Amino acid sequence: RVHGAFRFETFIMAPKVAKKAPAKSAGKGKKKKLSIRYVLDCTHPVEDGIMDVASFEKFLNERIKIDGKTNNMGNNVSLERQKSKVILNADIPFSKRYLKYLTKKYLKKNNLRDWLRVVASQKDTYELRYFQINNEDEEEDDADE
Repeated sequence: RVHGAFRFETFIMAPKVAKKAPAKSAGKGKKKKLSIRYVLDCTHPVEDGIMDVASFEKFLNERIKIDGKTNNMGNNVSLERQKSKVILNADIPFSKRYLKYLTKKYLKKNNLRDWLRVVASQKDTYELRYFQINNEDEEEDDADE
């Protein structure tokens, strides 16, 4: 006999109980219509004249991929422009992160990435903001020379 070995006859297993199927609701529930709305707020760069919202909207229209294909938006995804904001409405799952990725790609293409950043100001809104650069230190260095 080996010490520390389990003796199987001492363990009593509980009898298996058949699991009941989850109860279905009385009526056939329709899926809730998915409606996603994202806003890209370009107010600051547009007011300063360094960015054009029309070209940004055109860029997004050309680049957004649905099911792996560009120019495949159909009725599921739509872009609209309101003054200095671009609004994307989607009836299918659409990633907010993908919108940020495309925005950064646009900024890089137009050499604006060094001055602007994409910040989520609300749950469904991205805002283009300027980087906060401290010029005070540079001015002090210039004065010492």
